[in-house]
Amino acid sequence: MKVTDHIKNADKTLFSLEIIPPKKGDSIRNLFDQIDPLMEFNPPFIDVTYHREEYVYKEHENGLLEKRSIKKRPGTVGICAAIQNHYQIDAVPHIICGGFSREETENALIDLNFLGIDNVLALRGDNIKSEREFKPEPDGNAYASELVEQISAMNRGEYLDDELQNAIPSNFCIGVAGYPEKHFEAPNMNFDLKWLKKKVDLGAEYIVTQMFFDNKAYFKFVDDCRAIGINVPIIPGIKPVAVQRHLTILPNIFKIDLPDELEQEIGKCKDNEQVKELGIEWGIDQCRELIDRGVPVIHFYSMGKSDAIHRIAKEFF
Repeated sequence: MKVTDHIKNADKTLFSLEIIPPKKGDSIRNLFDQIDPLMEFNPPFIDVTYHREEYVYKEHENGLLEKRSIKKRPGTVGICAAIQNHYQIDAVPHIICGGFSREETENALIDLNFLGIDNVLALRGDNIKSEREFKPEPDGNAYASELVEQISAMNRGEYLDDELQNAIPSNFCIGVAGYPEKHFEAPNMNFDLKWLKKKVDLGAEYIVTQMFFDNKAYFKFVDDCRAIGINVPIIPGIKPVAVQRHLTILPNIFKIDLPDELEQEIGKCKDNEQVKELGIEWGIDQCRELIDRGVPVIHFYSMGKSDAIHRIAKEFF
């Protein structure tokens, strides 16, 4: 079922989560062990992130360096198929621009369509760690809007091979990312919102936000979206802080702000156990206000951990 249909059919706020694939060599059983405790909250869908390649240099005995492309967390498509088979719920694979030509993107979407996966989250993705800026593949999509446009074309039965006759349309429900505190590359919020609206106009049917810790930022973001004609569901993304290092890691990696009050309270904590308890309390307060305001779904970023999310969700779902 499509994410948008889950939302339409619900009479209350839904619970969902996002997981990351296991590292290469790990068992999918470890992933299921993280998901199992959260199934009591009846998530209608689970997002699975995609991690692009990284480049490493291996030195040979003759002193020459060999550049190698590796993927530390492969398996997004396989994990989505396993989740749908194992739990009988919808899986939402992240589809990114980086590392794919348009033909490779089309082939991946064909595989997903064959597997009965009805939803995708279309993202530009990050640049390779060794590169300062994002660089698309030759004949690849450079922006998430282009990726949305390609998926929407397939939904109309339009494939890259324009000689195909009577091609069967795909039926993907397309989600995209939104940034309550602005995408870090956008010069200002209005610019960012303009591109978000373009993605919706091209076929995106729902938005999932970057994590945030100040609900006021989310509510303003929703108001600003509605003011320019973005009327699709906007799903808030939540992650409980868990360790003191999150004070610097989260702003650095995800380009977000932590409210003064949260930063000061973390500073008072004597150890990470106290930080974890604080993160759970903060998450409960966030979710209570969001649910009271009628958000369609609360989407939890698990990052491979489920115990704090379980304690927060237990209060509401």
